[in-house]
Amino acid sequence: MSTARQGRTRNSIAVIPAVLLLFTPCCSAPKDQGTPAAAVLPADRFDPDGTAHITRVVPVPPALSPEAQKFIAQPGPGPASAEPTLAERRAAGDKFRIARAGEARKLYPVDIKEQTIGGVRCDVIKPLNIPDAKRDRVLINVHGGGFNADWGSLVEGIPIAYLTATTVVSVYYRLAPENPFPAAVDDTVAVIKELLKTHKPAKMGLYGTSAGATITAEVAVKLRSKGLPLPGVLGVFSGNGDMSRRGDSPYLFTVSGFGGALVPPPSKTPKPSFYYGSTDPKDPVLSPIYADLKGFPPTLFVTSTRDLLLSGTAELHRAFLRAGVDAELVVFDALPHAFWCDFSLPETKEALGIMARFFDKKLGG
Repeated sequence: MSTARQGRTRNSIAVIPAVLLLFTPCCSAPKDQGTPAAAVLPADRFDPDGTAHITRVVPVPPALSPEAQKFIAQPGPGPASAEPTLAERRAAGDKFRIARAGEARKLYPVDIKEQTIGGVRCDVIKPLNIPDAKRDRVLINVHGGGFNADWGSLVEGIPIAYLTATTVVSVYYRLAPENPFPAAVDDTVAVIKELLKTHKPAKMGLYGTSAGATITAEVAVKLRSKGLPLPGVLGVFSGNGDMSRRGDSPYLFTVSGFGGALVPPPSKTPKPSFYYGSTDPKDPVLSPIYADLKGFPPTLFVTSTRDLLLSGTAELHRAFLRAGVDAELVVFDALPHAFWCDFSLPETKEALGIMARFFDKKLGG
């Protein structure tokens, strides 16, 4: 959830052929963009298996807000050797969450109380005024943070609670690697089972960002496998539904878009990770793209064109469409992963509004 470098950045990377759908080939940047006309970029090269070695100059899209232009112009994380330890990452997540939650509460006033639900610690986030027609609704938020930290519980829950005038329950699920899959899924299911005692499924929603978006889809599959009713609506905001393979976007972007040192994954097939351990990557709960998705509730997918999970989000959306699900996909231009956690951007206000209106429409009340 850090910031990204401005679009006019040169990168020479190896990606699979679909990258040509994302960027328009060019030999030089226009003079009005500040790049000399003589600065011809190296020619593209393709390996026999289709792997592409490409170089591009990507100007900033004119429609991007001035705030967002500054946002993507920031440097991203350093080389892989400088990656933080797990303790450092969790400390950074705590700092980020507390600071951004403070910003959120100024913009979106709510009441927050910690509560144990189904044996799981949660934050219950309530708008200061809830209309009678919305008192029987509840939204469950599964936070982001790479499965091993909490970067988004309050950050993701506060704005949606305020904008939908609906109670949001943010789940503090057990974190990996100490508690690998399916711990986070089981904790979220436990919360939902308890809430089903007081709420109708049609008046419940489940959503998350990043790791939380992935877990959201996993929880829906797990609920069906246990014979439990599905929520009335899902929100998959930059997630992944297939742990067995990668698409283009991880080879193109860091968590900050173009910013930072890009170290492409070593292979097209992910190795067993700290999150899922020895679980089969094609397990239908772990990787919902392999599950029976027919009859799933209306689902909103949100991502952006410089999101390292762009491919994962788009592929899972297509799987929902193939299953006949009422699934919508909204893609923002030029912005990086989970940009809607930065409240200074006009695009964030727009994204949160889209999410809130979808939940309102599908839950009713």
